[in-house]
Amino acid sequence: MLDFFMGHYAYWFTLILLAIGLYGMLLKKNLVKKTIGLSIFQAAVILFFVSVAMKKGATVPVKAKGIPVSEVSNYLNALPHTLMLTAIVVGVATLGVALALIITIYNRYETLNEEELLDKIQ
Repeated sequence: MLDFFMGHYAYWFTLILLAIGLYGMLLKKNLVKKTIGLSIFQAAVILFFVSVAMKKGATVPVKAKGIPVSEVSNYLNALPHTLMLTAIVVGVATLGVALALIITIYNRYETLNEEELLDKIQ
């Protein structure tokens, strides 16, 4: 039983990060904390895809001496890693836009509390 938990530690860590990120997005009232929760949630999803794509004993898909090219099981699939690199870039851009919007909201309404903000908007 302990071997099962220790063998899948990446999945447990991903689940913990998903729960923390979801908690931050759904239950926090501060817009900065919601944005931090969103970033944690995104990091958990990226970690999940990278850990699923990991293969023990495999190497990067670059031709190397001593590793025959004909045995593809010796190499990692580069597609999930490439897609997650794109997701990281999109996530950083999204975080930058979100922080710019938060600064604009604070300058205009002088609050980052969601409930106070909704009251001031109406």
